[in-house]
Amino acid sequence: MIRRDVLKAGVGAALLGTYAAQAQVSDLADAINKAGRQRMLSQRMGKAYLALVQNIEPSLARQVLDRSLAQFDRQLVELKAYAGSQELKETYVSLEAVWSEYKTSLIGTAPSKAGSGPVMANAGKVLALAHKGTQQYEALLNKPLGKLVNVAGRQRMLSQRMAAYYLASAVQADGGAAQAEISKARTEFLAGLQLLRGAPEATARIKDELQLADAQWLLFDNALQKSAPGGAAKPLSDVFVTSENLLAVMDKVTGMYTELKA
Repeated sequence: MIRRDVLKAGVGAALLGTYAAQAQVSDLADAINKAGRQRMLSQRMGKAYLALVQNIEPSLARQVLDRSLAQFDRQLVELKAYAGSQELKETYVSLEAVWSEYKTSLIGTAPSKAGSGPVMANAGKVLALAHKGTQQYEALLNKPLGKLVNVAGRQRMLSQRMAAYYLASAVQADGGAAQAEISKARTEFLAGLQLLRGAPEATARIKDELQLADAQWLLFDNALQKSAPGGAAKPLSDVFVTSENLLAVMDKVTGMYTELKA
């Protein structure tokens, strides 16, 4: 059963709570978390745009897009200000430029099938630079905890990437790459779960939350494997909703790893 009540009552509130609690970057682990969240937002905004194109969960999709746009803007300012090396500063200057193009494609005109291809292309460009920044912050911390925060945070992105490509396939905005991209992300997501479960740093609370992630993953993966003939609304809606539920759990797990002492 798809838990839409969990989504509407919990997911948005959980993510907004995380954002509100951390107005500025506090340390390198927090920087890795936020830099990694930029990766996720790049894919989540694309997913929301594609949902609006197809009138899938339109009210929720609009809320997701608007909040994600605002959050990306805020975090970009924070991460650019916190960048402690010239290399990092250059990455975030580059990201700022690519983000401007992506933002224009998202909100410059009303969501449309014609705009879906450029949105997916720009999402990929933003993802690449956001990932580069995350890796650079992890290298600065240079401790096992940094990798765990990075991997946990990347799980958020993978959930949104799979959902975005599923929705893109329904409007032929993926260049035929949907199944390959979803399959690759699925393999990486499962490997990430295994690494996080087996980490010596994983506390009992983290392991409990990862069990919840396993349950949400099964629902999401089941939705991904159903076809959406002719752009049928229910399979697309199920993917949108379950990806949001999985995102909320993985965001919490990432926050829990972030709060551990390096």
